[in-house]
Amino acid sequence: MTQWGVVGVIIALVGLFLTVGKPLAKLITAIERLTNTCNQLNEKFDKFELKNKESHKRIWEHNKNQDDIINDHEKRIHALEEFGGL
Repeated sequence: MTQWGVVGVIIALVGLFLTVGKPLAKLITAIERLTNTCNQLNEKFDKFELKNKESHKRIWEHNKNQDDIINDHEKRIHALEEFGGL
């Protein structure tokens, strides 16, 4: 193989490397960004889920308090109806 043949092979290898390497580098960058975005979404979803559970707990506690008040009110109305007043 002559000197020009070796130069041609080297140029072909460099061209192949650039042809494959550049898209591969972009793909790796895109995958890293996507991974980071997914991790951030997971963290935000975990926080949202925790806040949602706390909110539901507060709603159910408030609902139970209202049920207790309504039951007490019903007992008082029943006593008034049964005994005709004070």
